[in-house]
Amino acid sequence: MSTAPQSGKPPKTVAELCQVAELGEAAAQLATPEIAAPDFIQAMVGAEEFPDAVKFLAFSLPKRESIWWAWVCARRASGATPPPVIKAALDATEKWIAQPTDAHRRAAMAAAEKADFGTPAGCAALSVFFSGGSVAPPEAPALEAAEYSTAKAVAGAVTFSALSGDPQGASEAFRSFIAQGVEVARKIRIWEPAS
Repeated sequence: MSTAPQSGKPPKTVAELCQVAELGEAAAQLATPEIAAPDFIQAMVGAEEFPDAVKFLAFSLPKRESIWWAWVCARRASGATPPPVIKAALDATEKWIAQPTDAHRRAAMAAAEKADFGTPAGCAALSVFFSGGSVAPPEAPALEAAEYSTAKAVAGAVTFSALSGDPQGASEAFRSFIAQGVEVARKIRIWEPAS
């Protein structure tokens, strides 16, 4: 899959996103009333508030696009020959991105559990499970995930991806992954005014 999937959804304001994403004080202080989302992200990157920039993007993007972003970051962080459980989580996430069915969503959760939620691939697969549908076992009464569970798992996957390599390269990894998330947002035009 070489391009981000398309679905587009109206974004929330910068102030609303700061609140729901629970950004830290230093990042939130960069959010002036008139700042546009892309400029706010750049300000956070400039201030090296990387985890908050990741969170802001994860909460800005529609679910499927944010999961695609998490998957790409996790795939890069996992290397060319990841362990089988990591590869299985990446494959399950990719399968759901291509065909977002409930069966694929539940398969992603099974793969996430085996990979461990503390790995980039496990967290990306977990974000799939939270994307919609019941999080209860199939035989139990339906139970929806909390509203921002997908965004939180995506932010975790991207942050874990940036921190999973050489600590000296974490800043550069964050910058690269954030730039990729911004590119996804631009491609689906979430920051353009509604016409």
